[in-house]
Amino acid sequence: MILVYQYILWVSLGAVLFSYAIYPLLLRLLAVGKSNNTVIFDSSSLPFISILIAAHNEEKVIEEKLRSIFEGSYPIKKIEVLIGSDNSTDKTEEIINDLSRKYQNLKLIAFKNRTGKVRIINNLAETATHPIIIITDANVIFDKDTLFHLIKHFKNDAIALVDTNMLHKGLKKEGISYEESFYIRGEVASKYNEGLLWGTMMGPFGGCYAFRKEYFTPVPENFLVDDFYINMKVLEKGGKAINEVKAIVYEDISNNIMEEFRRKIRIATGSFQNLFAFKHLLFRFNAISFCFFSHKVLRWLCPIFFLLIYICSLLLINYNTFYHSLFYIETFFGALVPMDYLLQKTGIHIRLLRLLRHFFFMNTAIFIGMFKAIGGVKTSIWEPTQRNQ
Repeated sequence: MILVYQYILWVSLGAVLFSYAIYPLLLRLLAVGKSNNTVIFDSSSLPFISILIAAHNEEKVIEEKLRSIFEGSYPIKKIEVLIGSDNSTDKTEEIINDLSRKYQNLKLIAFKNRTGKVRIINNLAETATHPIIIITDANVIFDKDTLFHLIKHFKNDAIALVDTNMLHKGLKKEGISYEESFYIRGEVASKYNEGLLWGTMMGPFGGCYAFRKEYFTPVPENFLVDDFYINMKVLEKGGKAINEVKAIVYEDISNNIMEEFRRKIRIATGSFQNLFAFKHLLFRFNAISFCFFSHKVLRWLCPIFFLLIYICSLLLINYNTFYHSLFYIETFFGALVPMDYLLQKTGIHIRLLRLLRHFFFMNTAIFIGMFKAIGGVKTSIWEPTQRNQ
């Protein structure tokens, strides 16, 4: 059994290292000297676009959001904005109605019962009249030229989905925003390189992305991560998905670790829903399957790998010095997680400890989300995270 334990440990360790370190580095090396799509629209020939927003109680951010759309450089006459209010009980609908008097191409569709983001997006996508659709969150604010840089790529008929470059505001050392931002920057780099190399970006961040309406497939109503589903359907149909770093958008990032933990459980649950839906793509043995397996599937399975590494190192603790040391190193790092919590309570913030705690909570959320997905999800109705924490 010693050999079996060793095999399981080294395969698990290799999977973790490949997903978090080797794969991103491999992408970076392969992307050296590569250039992004150069077949683009100029500012005089931009297409008509439909912007879709699902909103629930977004009075704190909705006006700033809409003004960032209409006051940008994109021709306002070529923009249609459709907002689905999911039974908002605050002033969200009142604010939208006031702004619609100024912006005639802004339309509110009020849902009188809680419907869920997926149903709203499916409904708005069917209602949209233009060939290019943008899905964006209410708290994601556009830069002046965001829409131009996002849409310019659609002159290239091969490109079917384009993601933005998400920058974060409101970072605070007291919370986990710096650690979350650090992780997301790494994800942006990998997704950009996937798109650059093969047009196989593994999912937009969801806050703002554009795609051709002809590639849209309605999202199953119980799915919790609609953006990844839409992205994978685009790739499945033969379209290319890329990231555009000049299409900058701004989002307030979560500082509350428990609220972020709940959000990550929801995202993880939706990720496994998508794994079950697109597992057949893993067996095509092409760029899509390589990126899907390396970037997403292995990452989603890492909590299991971590658990196997720990158990096997315990079972091998008396076999040799290496496994003995490995077990105690893992135990030591595990003990640092509650230490960061205690230090935070006293006002002490150590970035490396907070990063370790963030990583631990992220993988715990993935582990919980896996079982939630296996158990089945009945509804996609959501509560937005607290804005401007």
